[in-house]
Amino acid sequence: MTANTYVGAIDQGTTGTRFIIFDHSGTVIANAYEKHEQYYPEPGWVEHDAMEIWENTKAVTTQALGQAGISPEQLEAIGVTNQRETTVLWDADTGKPVHNAIVWQDRRTTERVEELEEEGKVEEIREKTGLEADAYFAATKAEWLLEEGDPIKMERARPADVRDRAEDGDVLFGTIDSWLIYNLTGEHITEVTNASRTMLYNIHDLEWDDELLEEFSIPEAMLPEVRPSSDEDTYGTTDPEGFLEAEIPVAGALGDQQAALFGQTCFDAGDAKNTYGTGSFFLMNTGNEAVTSDHGLLTTIGFQRSGEDVQYALEGAIFVTGAAIEWLEDVDLIDDPTETAELARSVDSTDGVYVVPAFTGLGAPHWDQRARGTIVGMTRGTGKEHIVRATLESIAYQTRDVAEAMEADSGIEMSSLKVDGGAVKNNFLCQLQSDIIGSEIVRPIVDETTALGSAYAAGLAVGYWDDLEELRNNWRVDREFEPTMNRTRADRKYDRWSDAVERSRGWAQENA
Repeated sequence: MTANTYVGAIDQGTTGTRFIIFDHSGTVIANAYEKHEQYYPEPGWVEHDAMEIWENTKAVTTQALGQAGISPEQLEAIGVTNQRETTVLWDADTGKPVHNAIVWQDRRTTERVEELEEEGKVEEIREKTGLEADAYFAATKAEWLLEEGDPIKMERARPADVRDRAEDGDVLFGTIDSWLIYNLTGEHITEVTNASRTMLYNIHDLEWDDELLEEFSIPEAMLPEVRPSSDEDTYGTTDPEGFLEAEIPVAGALGDQQAALFGQTCFDAGDAKNTYGTGSFFLMNTGNEAVTSDHGLLTTIGFQRSGEDVQYALEGAIFVTGAAIEWLEDVDLIDDPTETAELARSVDSTDGVYVVPAFTGLGAPHWDQRARGTIVGMTRGTGKEHIVRATLESIAYQTRDVAEAMEADSGIEMSSLKVDGGAVKNNFLCQLQSDIIGSEIVRPIVDETTALGSAYAAGLAVGYWDDLEELRNNWRVDREFEPTMNRTRADRKYDRWSDAVERSRGWAQENA
């Protein structure tokens, strides 16, 4: 069955959309990518055009099939992975969004979250969802869209209020996985990992929480059905009259970070990975136990297979890592991200400069919505190479912040960390990460583990792969990095980083 058939993965990320085709060994056969526009209507606001994302999804799928020289019928299944928390509301009649998607990085609902804090509701939210109350998650984004979305123009009728139509199930809510599955299959479905990032889903009872829906005034009629991440019943099939002209099962989906956990074959309690993308997301599988964090981490759902219990994870969400490299490019300190390693190596140290890239606040373990990007320690002798090196170091320091919290919560001392994402191609960064964290860093041959995880979920559901052991056998090491920096020096640099973080906190004030 597998000799000339494949599994496709839609990897819909913060900056673009990718379609990757994998063979039975987990090898990439074709890979097509398109960027989409970023919209910043006000400071701290970030939006995407969900229709552009769907059009790009169709384009990259077609391009990848063309690259591979295969027909859609040779795809046994399609998996979906996505930027989590990014929120879309769309009209069920027209299939069109009622507003731009609000991106996970968006901070427009900060004041709403502060209201929850003042009302003493944070602990209840944490107990039910495993999440910190934060504008990062989908609940306050959906609430804002219901209040602020433009009235929907209907034929032969006056404009209808978005909330009224949502009460009737005529306006639908979803994260990007739901949006793509809906457009692919016509079904309104999400899966457990994405549901667990909405701040509306009880991760212990495994259902939408009535009290949280009431708190955020989210009508239950607009919510998607929640299914396993790898679903033998499938979410539906592509439309034979649609752009692929074939019926292909859409059988697996995972939020991007959980997809990377699955793609890195972190199937057992204690297995951990860190993905370096726009942000960085450090996850540790905790098995069937939802471990409560006392150190600023999130408790989240790791994955679920059909007929099996959910696997939970601890997560440290770092909002800005790869995006800090993009910022260096935006402000013309570099022309291309590949320059960063050479510039960083051109100096022995940052010369006391620290960059805290809190452009959208600080995530785990600090959780400060009003922190902002900060550069400290500059002198007249500071050059761009010092700032570039300090920016790379900030990625390593933020990861150590989370690693220490992870060890404290789990009681597991980490000796090895699997890494993936675009930034891990940078050998300088990988070595620096090993030095700062004091742990082995392991980079796999296939670094597109986010897409691979969703492909694995879909392929397992339709029998393309038989079991988890088969997937473990596919995983292969590209390179390992061992700590070389003196531990005293690494600890001293890290302590100074903590001082820099304190300088960044609470910076954004109203009317300041």
